[in-house]
Amino acid sequence: MNSTLDCAQIALCIRRSDDDDLELRKAYPVLPAAPNETGFLRVVDESGEDYLYPSDYFIVVEVSRTAEEAFLKAS
Repeated sequence: MNSTLDCAQIALCIRRSDDDDLELRKAYPVLPAAPNETGFLRVVDESGEDYLYPSDYFIVVEVSRTAEEAFLKAS
């Protein structure tokens, strides 16, 4: 991808704790995090709200905006 303007990030969940609203092997949209949120990803989890989770819970994949839109419609 050439520019951050034409791509988005999807986080694939590879780890979780028992009290997290995450499903293993599920993809979640990544939202921008604040500069002080280093080491965490802000994702929209199963509750439908965005929360911070440790970044080592995910593998982040960059996708085109078109692919992101298709993903969000399908989920």
